[in-house]
Amino acid sequence: MSLRLPAPLRALVQASARTVTYTRWLHLMLAGLVAMVVMMVFPGLEDAPTWQWLRAMAVPVGLAAVFGLGVPVLRQAEGIQARLMLVPGQREPLGPAAAETGIAVTPSGSWPDRWRTALWLALRVALGLPLTVLSVWLLIPAWHLAFVLGGWYALLAPLPPLLLLVLVVSSGALTAALARRLLAPSAAERLAALEQRTERLLEHNRLARELHDSIGHALTTTVVQAGAARAAGSARFTERALTAIEETGRRALEDLERVLRLLREDDEARTAGKPPKLEDASRLLESARASGALVTAETGGGLDAVPAVISREGYRILQEALTNVLRHAGPVPVAVRVAATGEELRLAVRNPLPEPSPPTGTGSGLRGIRERAALLGGAAEAGPAGDEWRLEVRLPLGGYTRG
Repeated sequence: MSLRLPAPLRALVQASARTVTYTRWLHLMLAGLVAMVVMMVFPGLEDAPTWQWLRAMAVPVGLAAVFGLGVPVLRQAEGIQARLMLVPGQREPLGPAAAETGIAVTPSGSWPDRWRTALWLALRVALGLPLTVLSVWLLIPAWHLAFVLGGWYALLAPLPPLLLLVLVVSSGALTAALARRLLAPSAAERLAALEQRTERLLEHNRLARELHDSIGHALTTTVVQAGAARAAGSARFTERALTAIEETGRRALEDLERVLRLLREDDEARTAGKPPKLEDASRLLESARASGALVTAETGGGLDAVPAVISREGYRILQEALTNVLRHAGPVPVAVRVAATGEELRLAVRNPLPEPSPPTGTGSGLRGIRERAALLGGAAEAGPAGDEWRLEVRLPLGGYTRG
């Protein structure tokens, strides 16, 4: 029959085996030791009665509150300490983990933040100073019972350390709860963190779509070129096809590397890899020509003055459009027209209809083109017109920074 401890005692034993119990104890004792130094300097505690000790506690408590109110950076310092020493399992004190820990690591940005920090510091000192004193005083009777009185009194020696452990566990849990309450991010900080997370998710979604478009274009071009080379039976055509496949694969690898760097959220990599723009569209046209398509291109207006976001998305739309042509119609004549006129960018792609004709606008590629255009306030229309398949995209240029 196994011995089963009462629930409170079992919880106390489990708490004694947790590292966070002792880091919380250290967190409070650091505040207590600083407070004791202040009290020894003023008002001084030599041969002071107990009631004067209690009155003297008001000095470090008051000073802590004043510093918390007047020094905004203390909130950041206290938040880092609290994450490291009060919250179990936290390994990134400077990371965006306020949502998980409930503790902010930014300086006070408003007077309510300062008042909460001041109250936090006052309570930390008010809890830490008695615990520091009791951590010493409760060990003295334990030593006295065990080694001075001895005998049956030694059986009572574990009681003072047990009482100290209860105080440490309860004070630590209370301090952690107070930290989550008083050092919690403000409403403005929570909103900013939510906006940052949303922007990061949208950026990742955009990068995933770019990667899909780039790799899909490269694979489609490679398959078409390899099939055309095998059907041609010409050594010269095969050499041209292999060269085009190599260049297409190299550009796809460059896009893959750039996207992976960005997904790792490396700040330096964010400026190292520049996404392609409409000025780089010639490489898409050459890739399609190398696949056997007879591509004619017409450009108008100043594409170099098109806003960066429009130029980037226009490039991806053109890439998806050419990929669709090669995938569904093969190496056929393709007419491309890109022009920036007034306050609108127009992009049109025309090619002969394949046999049999594809369904009207049900593919994921066309859906992606429409989604890109809609997100930028524009529109995309695709479908058969006579014996041709036509894609027309209009993107407004207003409201974006040029360049």
